Amino acid sequence: MTAPTWLYENFDPAGSAIGFRVTRKLDEVQSPFQKIEIYESTDWGNVMLIDGAMMVTTRDNFLYHEMVAHPALFTHADPKQVVIIGGGDCGTLREVLKHAGVQKAVQCDIDEQVTRMAEKYFPELCASNDDPRAELLFDDGIAYMANCAPGSLDIVVVDSTDPVGPAEGLFNKAFYESCFRALKDDGILVQQSESPLVHLDLINAMRAEMGKAGFATFQTLPFPQPCYPTGWWSCTLARKSGGFEFREADARAKAFKTKYYSADLHKGAQHLPPFVAEALGD
Repeated sequence: MTAPTWLYENFDPAGSAIGFRVTRKLDEVQSPFQKIEIYESTDWGNVMLIDGAMMVTTRDNFLYHEMVAHPALFTHADPKQVVIIGGGDCGTLREVLKHAGVQKAVQCDIDEQVTRMAEKYFPELCASNDDPRAELLFDDGIAYMANCAPGSLDIVVVDSTDPVGPAEGLFNKAFYESCFRALKDDGILVQQSESPLVHLDLINAMRAEMGKAGFATFQTLPFPQPCYPTGWWSCTLARKSGGFEFREADARAKAFKTKYYSADLHKGAQHLPPFVAEALGD
C-alpha cells in the first residue's frame, strides 16, 4: 500500500461493518486450519484477522482478555488449575497468570500459527509464555478436554473464535459435558459468548447446551470490544451449582494492574441491561 486505506469486516447478520485505517499488510499465512493476516493500522496498532474476521488489535485487546479471565478467577474461591481452550494469541494466558495462586495454566489451541504470529506482532500478549506455570499445547481442544482427568480443573476458559470452522465443536453439549466432567464441584466454565446486542439467541442456545451437560447456573457479563461486530461483546460463566458472588476484597486488593477490569466494573457488569436480562431470563 502506498497510502492509508480502509480494511473492513462486513457483518451481514447485523447489516453492519467494522473498519480500521491501515497502512500495509505485515504478514499472511495459510495454516492447515485458517488464513491469518496481520495489518499495520494508523491508530489501533497491529490488527490480526482470521479468515477475514477481526481477532485482535494492539489498542483494544485488553478489554476481552481481562474480562474473559478475571471475573471467573475472582469468582472461584481458590483457582489453581486452569485450562484455556483456544486463546492462541496468548493474551488470556497472560491475564490468568497474573493470579499468583494459579499453579498451572494449560493453553490448548489447534493452530500453532496463531501463536507464532502473536509472538512476532503482539509480543506484549505473549509476556507470560515462558512462565514456568504455563504449558502451551497445539492440539485439538475438544479431544484435550475429553481426555482430562475427572475433577481435575478449577477453571476452563473457552477463548474461541466464532462458532464456525475449527471452533464449531466448542459450542455444543458434547464439549460442555467434557468440561463438566473435568471441573471440580466448585469449578467454573467461562466462554466468550458473542454480542448481546445481536446474538442473544446464540447466548441462550449456549446456556441451553451447557444446561444439558449438567451446568446449573449461568452468568453473562457484557463488555465493550470495538474490533468485534457491534462493538459490544460478552462472556458467559457456568457452574455446577452455586451463585456468582466474587471475592470482592481480593479484586480490590489485587497485586497486578489492569486497564479495564476492577471490582466495581465486575459488580456493574453483573447488572445486565433490562432487555438482555429479560431475553436471558436473568
